[in-house]
Amino acid sequence: MEFHLLGPVEARREDLRIAISGAKMHTLLAALLLARGRVVPDTRLSALLWGANPPATMNAQIYTYVSRLRKLLEPEVSLERRAPGYAIVTAGSRLDVVEYERLDRLGRQALQEHRYDEAGTLLRNALELWRGPALANVTEFLAEEEIPQWSEGYAATLENRLEADLALGRHQQITAELTRLVAEFPLRERMRAQLMTALYRCGRQTEAFHVFHEGRKVLAEELGVDPGSDLTDTHQAALCGTLGWEPMARADTGPVTPPAVAAPVGLTVVRSGHEDGPPAMLPPDIAPFAGRERELAVLRALIVPGPDATDTPRSRRCLITGMAGVGKTALAVRAAHACQEHFPDGQLYAELVGRDGRPKDPRQVLVRLLRALGHEVPGRVAHDLDELVRIYRTRTAGRRLLVLLDGAVDNEQLAPLLPASPLSATLVTGNAHLAFSTGPVTLAVGPMNDGSALELLSAVAGTGRVAADPQAAAQLVRHCAGLPLALRIAGAKLASRPHWSLARLARRLADPGARLSELSFGDLDVDRTLRDWLRRMDDGNRALLPRLSVLGERPFSAAAAAIVLGLPDQRAEDLLERLADSSLIEPGRRPGETGAGGSGALQYRFHRLVLLYAQASAVQRPVRAALAHAS
Repeated sequence: MEFHLLGPVEARREDLRIAISGAKMHTLLAALLLARGRVVPDTRLSALLWGANPPATMNAQIYTYVSRLRKLLEPEVSLERRAPGYAIVTAGSRLDVVEYERLDRLGRQALQEHRYDEAGTLLRNALELWRGPALANVTEFLAEEEIPQWSEGYAATLENRLEADLALGRHQQITAELTRLVAEFPLRERMRAQLMTALYRCGRQTEAFHVFHEGRKVLAEELGVDPGSDLTDTHQAALCGTLGWEPMARADTGPVTPPAVAAPVGLTVVRSGHEDGPPAMLPPDIAPFAGRERELAVLRALIVPGPDATDTPRSRRCLITGMAGVGKTALAVRAAHACQEHFPDGQLYAELVGRDGRPKDPRQVLVRLLRALGHEVPGRVAHDLDELVRIYRTRTAGRRLLVLLDGAVDNEQLAPLLPASPLSATLVTGNAHLAFSTGPVTLAVGPMNDGSALELLSAVAGTGRVAADPQAAAQLVRHCAGLPLALRIAGAKLASRPHWSLARLARRLADPGARLSELSFGDLDVDRTLRDWLRRMDDGNRALLPRLSVLGERPFSAAAAAIVLGLPDQRAEDLLERLADSSLIEPGRRPGETGAGGSGALQYRFHRLVLLYAQASAVQRPVRAALAHAS
């Protein structure tokens, strides 16, 4: 006799299914089988059959169900009355859940002992016992109690089998399966980490990072939590370039033994075989990348060591500034990858703003950088900023390092993170000018010109598609206002929706009131990026933007701003310069016009998308009303 619970509940005799009718009969059989020979009390059977509202004839009905079931299963199986309930004696019968648990246990043991081929076979056999969702034809009361744990067990077995496949170098074979599974189980972080690993090892790094950011968003929206260690460790390993190894399976030879450094994904982070080698922390190069030739040339000329390597530390530091979404990080990463061969002692990277938008404590960043340099920081030292800075400067002294610090907020945060060696180069990205720490070189990155913007849009959406409708492409470039983030979003939308024309997307972006909400795709969102950026700004600066937005897109002078703000001209100009220092507005000069002493008359203007964001603020409405009343 065979009993199946991993799917619809059923009993088979010599491979012929026994006709058991009704959810209650299937529930009674499942409850007795799950008890593994132990007595199931009448009260429990009642709760599983009828929930909290059993009939008055409960005991009689249970007796009737047991009698019917006994007639169907005897003589191989007996159902016995043992006060206060019933028990099933299956003798030599086969129960699929028992076999599943045995195979799963052996498979997990083989996996822990790095016997990956054996583990994969055992776990695959365990999964083949499932014929669909467990206990598919029982009452809702038994289903509610039992199905969650069996579903969790199935998913865990599946993850272990996928882990064995990854360890055997079968990432290409399982990528499609993992993509489907992550869509089916979006909250399972280990499975998502396995998909990241498979994509990364297939050379699809951009997609791997998209999977991480999508998972972070889903966890925040569905559960209100940040990713756990499975996902964050895999993400960190990808950033450090230690997530993969050379392919371990080839079509002509089959799988070969994994290298000794391979560790099961989801249990520990896979490290490279050069743990004592130089750090390589740079994020993957941003692709596609377009334009910025002048900026790249400036950065290369600055950070590539001279022939005598006698430059001072300040001359090898550069601050890259610009508004949110303008591509500062992409530019810095591209420049760092292009120059990394000149820094044999390694490349360091740190994000200086957390996922919640708050600046990171420099002590936290220093601990991470020191670990990358091979120095484990004792717990008592981790909170001592002066000691951490001393160790960091000692570790970086005399070394050729390239350091990329992304998202600097202020000098107090940044100063402790600058390396001591005159042979090192440092790139810093940020929205505000921090000349005191970084030195005299600041590279201001503005929006792209139309040619570069069209090149980036074509690279993301497809060259042929963009070339086929140049008029709509020009409209998209204009609506994105040269902001690389907006252009990447527009291109990604088109790439993922081949049934959309460029003209369709251009029409959707034509409405200024809807443009920011339209410029959103996956984890990329212009509105959220601007909101997070402005949230980090000084309250006073942030409050000025809605009031100034009544001046519109055209360039405006300090005198015009003074009227709107109700301030003296000099005070208004000081405030405008402060906004320009934080990249909140763009400074300029009116062509052909000069002021006293030959100096040009200063003009300022909003970036078009920042203006749309500022105009959405309720603060602007009373300002408009006041101006209308004054006129």
